[in-house]
Amino acid sequence: MGETLPSSPLLAPTALAPTALAQALIRCPSVTPLDEGAQHVLAAALERLGFHVTHLPFGQTPNLFARIGDRGPHLCFAGHTDVVPPGAGPWHSDPFGGDIRDGLLHGRGACDMKGAIASFAAACADRLTRPLAGSISLLITGDEEGPATDGTVRVLGWMAEHGQIPDMCIVGEPTNPHRLGEVIKIGRRGSLNATITIHGIQGHVAYPQRADNPIHRLTRILAALTAAPLDAGNTWFEPSSLQLTSIDVGNPATNVIPATATARLNVRFNDQHSGAAMERWLRATIAQHADRFDLAVSVSGESFLTQPGPFVHALRDAVAAATGLTPRLDTGGGTSDARFIARFCPVAEFGLVGQTMHQVDECVPVADLEALAGIYARMLTALVP
Repeated sequence: MGETLPSSPLLAPTALAPTALAQALIRCPSVTPLDEGAQHVLAAALERLGFHVTHLPFGQTPNLFARIGDRGPHLCFAGHTDVVPPGAGPWHSDPFGGDIRDGLLHGRGACDMKGAIASFAAACADRLTRPLAGSISLLITGDEEGPATDGTVRVLGWMAEHGQIPDMCIVGEPTNPHRLGEVIKIGRRGSLNATITIHGIQGHVAYPQRADNPIHRLTRILAALTAAPLDAGNTWFEPSSLQLTSIDVGNPATNVIPATATARLNVRFNDQHSGAAMERWLRATIAQHADRFDLAVSVSGESFLTQPGPFVHALRDAVAAATGLTPRLDTGGGTSDARFIARFCPVAEFGLVGQTMHQVDECVPVADLEALAGIYARMLTALVP
């Protein structure tokens, strides 16, 4: 564990311009769980800047940790080189070609999130033209778009064991809806998936007294779960949301009361709840309407919030200086690997515009790549002496 590789000739020293490095990364078809050389391309670029690079494969997942400097303050950039498949729709260019047309860089991962990785590397190159008293690191995984079991969470464990936990972390996920500079994520809601199976007694519909209809019990349970809001939200979080995603009986007959009925749901909960508390509430509500049931719960992440302070303010000021916009501090959207990092240090997310992520013809303006590199460079100057 912990393979350290020598410098590679994959990139010329001048290729740390963000666009050139983003092109090189896009040309590696690193669809989860494959890497196809993407992390070696990045490692080569970082090693030429003086970073010590350690490759950390866990299971089938490629991961990379790179650091320069040996003291604080220590800022880490976290991201992923894996991408989703190109999809079934026809692309106007090779999804792994990294072509530039009309000022746009095209390719899978351009905005999610190889572009941000390239911009951060370019910002590091800019920062390292001057003496560095603190530390800069990168935590890069190949398992963000997949199950996220052998990626960031495992690397964080290794970092904790080796004294590499940073003082603060930026995740380069695409946070902006329409224009670079709109949104910084300072938290995320938690996410819980649940499967409820109600057991009844099968019987003929003409003799319901001989049966116990699980569908009737399940519908009463679901009505109770959705009857009232979970909360009203708060300063930083919107109200928690419970959404039913499936109701299944699998009954092909019209004259049979089934033996079981199943429903699935998802809860996106804010920091007024925990995954364990949500599970207790679900179990108690179900028990009011059914004696025999199974409840399977999976919590993919707890909610977290990084309170605004010097770290968040430095990032916000860097964004404002480069874009002329004062970004909104937000906690909406889905989950990200920031949920793992928040257990160890303050974390915020800022990256490119996400309008085309996971879509056919994913692309990003070259000007945005360069602007993002400038934002990260300003941030590094402010936070890492």
